[in-house]
Amino acid sequence: MIEANGLTKRYGKTVAVDDLTFAAEAGKVTGFLGPNGAGKSTTMRMLLGLDNPTSGTATIDGKRYHELRHPLRTVGALLDAKWVHPNRSARAHLTWMAKANGIPKRRVDEVLETVGLTSVAGKRAGGFSLGMSQRLGIAGALLGDPQVLLFDEPVNGLDPEGIFWIRQFMHRLADEGRTVFVSSHLLSEMALTANELIVIGRGKLIAQSSTKEFVARASENAVKVRSPQLTAFRPVLSAAGAGLIDEDGSVIVSGLDCEAIGELAAKHDVVLHELSPQHGSLEAAFMQLAGDAVEYTAVIDSEDAAKAAELVAAR
Repeated sequence: MIEANGLTKRYGKTVAVDDLTFAAEAGKVTGFLGPNGAGKSTTMRMLLGLDNPTSGTATIDGKRYHELRHPLRTVGALLDAKWVHPNRSARAHLTWMAKANGIPKRRVDEVLETVGLTSVAGKRAGGFSLGMSQRLGIAGALLGDPQVLLFDEPVNGLDPEGIFWIRQFMHRLADEGRTVFVSSHLLSEMALTANELIVIGRGKLIAQSSTKEFVARASENAVKVRSPQLTAFRPVLSAAGAGLIDEDGSVIVSGLDCEAIGELAAKHDVVLHELSPQHGSLEAAFMQLAGDAVEYTAVIDSEDAAKAAELVAAR
C-alpha cells in the first residue's frame, strides 16, 4: 500500500504539495491525475525518497523509502524513461541494477522477455526510441519482482499496440495483488486502465474514488438537447443556472435534469427534437472538477472551440 498523510512540500514561497492525504491499495490500478503543475511528480519523488517533505509522511507498506531494507524488491518505479547510460546495452543496464540489489542474473532475461525487448537486449540504450525506453524502464521497475509499482506517464511514446499491452499488463499486476500507482495526462487511457482515481490540483486533493464514481458524480444531470430553436433556448437555460457545452447542432446541459429542461421548453414554446441523459466521460468529469485548478489556460475563439469539440467527438 502507498500512503500520504498531510504531505506538504514547499520551495521557498511556492507550495508544490499542500497537506495531501491519500492511500493507494493493493490489488488495484490507481490513477494519479491532475493538471500540469498540480504536484504529481513532486509527490511521486517524495514517495521514493528523492525529495524530502516539508511536513507530513509518504510511506510504502508503512515505511519511508529509506527505511526499506531491499528497496528494489519492495517497490519498482519508472519516473524517467531516459534515465539510462546511452552507451550501455539494455541487458548491461539491467545487469548492474540486479547486481547492486542482490537480484539473480536470470531475472534480467525474464523481465526483458516480459517487456518484449529480448531481440534488442544487446543494443545501446541510447539508440532506443522513446517507446523502447519506456519498456526498458518498466523492465527495471519489475526487476526485483516488487509488490508496489509506481509509473509516471508510462505510455508516452508507445504505439497503440504498446498502449494496449501496458494497459493489460497493469491489470495483470493488480490481479496478482500488487499496488499499481500510475500518473498520466491521457485521461481516455486512464478511464480504461484505472480502477481508482486520486485527483489533485495546485497540490491539494480534489477527489479520491473509483473511476466510475468519479465520472458519475461529476456528470450527473448532464443532458443532451437538440432543438430547431436552440439559439433562442440557450439564454433561457443559462438564466436557469445551467452549464452549457455546445456540440454539433445540440448542446450538453449540466445542472438541470430532463424534467426541468422539458418544463422550461414548454413554458417558452420551444420545440425539442432530443432530450436525453448523457453518460459522462473521464475528460468531462476531470474538467468539471479540476478545471479551476489548472494553472495555465489558453483562450481560444469560437471557431477553434468548435474544431476542438469536433475532434473530441471523433475520438
